[in-house]
Amino acid sequence: MTTVTSPVAGRAIPLAEVPDPAFAEAVVGPGVAVDPPLRPCTAVAPVDGILVSLSPNAYVVVDDRGRGVLTHLGVDTVQLDGQGFEPLANKGDTVRRGDPVVRWDPAAVVAAGKSPMCPVVALQAGADALSDVAADIEVRAGDPLFGWN
Repeated sequence: MTTVTSPVAGRAIPLAEVPDPAFAEAVVGPGVAVDPPLRPCTAVAPVDGILVSLSPNAYVVVDDRGRGVLTHLGVDTVQLDGQGFEPLANKGDTVRRGDPVVRWDPAAVVAAGKSPMCPVVALQAGADALSDVAADIEVRAGDPLFGWN
């Protein structure tokens, strides 16, 4: 089993509460979202692996079992053209759980009219593949969000 940990601090909430149908309906994959506090923070790797995709507002880490975990910093934040996001790693880097990946400011996201909620998604996983899914609890970066069986 792969344990996926929170890339940011905040309140773990069901994906169904994310204001984006692709995430809310788990079209992208099952997972959890984290509603972060509105202050600058650093998003970290949720698993050990390779950073296979990195844009200012989202990244994917693939673990040694080939499981990709998407972290999306806010909703519709691609429309911000990278403003308010500072990548701290590079595509292709090997990262360890908890390594810094992107520095960002959720308050700036809200000021731009976007949601700061951070979907954390198990890519190409079935809905029944997750266990021990965190919901309606406060988490710190590095706390478990779900197990991927």
